Amino acid sequence: MSFVLRRPFAVSSNAFKQFSKPSTLLRSFHSSPKSSNSFFTPRTTTVNPQSLLKSAALRNGFKRGYQTPSYQPANPTSSGNLTTRLLYGAALLGGTIVATNMIFNRETREDGGMPDYEREYLNQTFMHTGLGVGIIGIAARTLHASGWSYRLMATNPWLVIGVGLAASIGTMYGTFYTHPDNYVQKYALWTAFNVTQAAILTPLMFMSPAILARAGLYTVGMMGSIAFVGATAKQEKYLYLGGPLLAGVAIVAISGFAPLVLPATAVRTLAWSENIWLYGGLAVFGGFTLYDVQKILHHARMSERGLVRKDVVNESVSLELDFLNIFIRMVQILSMRSNNRR
Repeated sequence: MSFVLRRPFAVSSNAFKQFSKPSTLLRSFHSSPKSSNSFFTPRTTTVNPQSLLKSAALRNGFKRGYQTPSYQPANPTSSGNLTTRLLYGAALLGGTIVATNMIFNRETREDGGMPDYEREYLNQTFMHTGLGVGIIGIAARTLHASGWSYRLMATNPWLVIGVGLAASIGTMYGTFYTHPDNYVQKYALWTAFNVTQAAILTPLMFMSPAILARAGLYTVGMMGSIAFVGATAKQEKYLYLGGPLLAGVAIVAISGFAPLVLPATAVRTLAWSENIWLYGGLAVFGGFTLYDVQKILHHARMSERGLVRKDVVNESVSLELDFLNIFIRMVQILSMRSNNRR
């Protein structure tokens, strides 16, 4: 899977238009020669320096032309009551779940519902996923406070991508191939994987906290609704999506490398690649969420029969990758909308 972070912090030139240009007063002091007249005798006028300094026009000429933009504090009553906004968000989330369930889950399970061992396995996987996302958030905040973000953004992007992918893939497969009974090594590699993701995603801390909070809420709502569909659908109904999703993520990954390869003059091609990376990535990793939930339930049934070992840590890694890829795209979409409104 591709978790390439492509230029999320490019500041648009429109962001600087809110600052007014310095108003300078161009003053030109010169004396034009007077034409000589034979009938009049020219007089030499003396200028008093103190009167010149007291001149209002001269004082205005030395005034600062830079104006500090005044920021009006947000009116808390203009955005509505907090309870109203929470109810609106809950209604939006519930409506998304119901709509997604009606569209994609018309054929529900016919085995009497989810057994207890499947529910327990799924709950433990979600708990580890939330714990991993929490570790990534705390580690990213700590690294950003230490100045890691500035050093990372000043490094060669190809070096960041190469080292980041090598560290992420190495710790991820190290976690996968560690036996579940070896708790210390498995959780150590899993923690190293989460810290590696935090090191790559640290520059997101430059974004507004409001955008990050909204992106996290939208990501939880999207993954929650899709996970509900996958958990209540027929057994192994969406497991066939593995192949098409793998092809889709390859296309999304290639489009993510486009700004590093294509020239800046290929504006239309770069715009198409950005749309594929953003919206195509949302669709692909939303499909991966659906596929991973059904795969988790499939592994739960196999572990109940004694065919495979129960390993919720490995299952949580896939959901963490889905969460991170959806979250990154939500942050970029919200930041683009915020810049367009200015």
